[in-house]
Amino acid sequence: MSEEHLVTLISEEQIRRRIAELATEIRDDLGNGVITCIGLLKGSFIFLSDLVRAMGGPLRCEFLDVVAYHGGTRSSGAVRITADLRHPIEGQDCLLVVDVIDTARTVAYLKRLLEVRSPRSMKVCTLLDKPSGHETPLEIAYKGFTIADNFVVGYGLDLNEIYRNLPYIATYSP
Repeated sequence: MSEEHLVTLISEEQIRRRIAELATEIRDDLGNGVITCIGLLKGSFIFLSDLVRAMGGPLRCEFLDVVAYHGGTRSSGAVRITADLRHPIEGQDCLLVVDVIDTARTVAYLKRLLEVRSPRSMKVCTLLDKPSGHETPLEIAYKGFTIADNFVVGYGLDLNEIYRNLPYIATYSP
């Protein structure tokens, strides 16, 4: 796989600026208390890392690992949890941090699953939203960028585990 199939969609600088704005919005809404940030692996790990540093203040980081793509460029529709949270979230202000929302099915399912655990609040933050692909309703409290329904890589997003390390987001077309 070479980078000749990539076209920059969102630059490293645009990402950095938007994350700073999101961090301010989140702290303005949720205050300076402890926030439990739940990263959806693997795609959100870079976004989550930059976001929590920009947020500052007290927070906890938890991770969920789910499989919905199974190696392709489209979600299979079947969600399999491969790693669950390690600590309870009851009574906590929680932020589910995801890399991209395509169909919204996976994130809506996970949000419902987490809300059963009785957090004080549960909000969704995504780096990328593809509203034209949504197949289920989902309230997204914080959106980095709204993009077209193209397959994208970089900044944590991958194609068969490749391209996660790009500092920008690019569309991929073979």
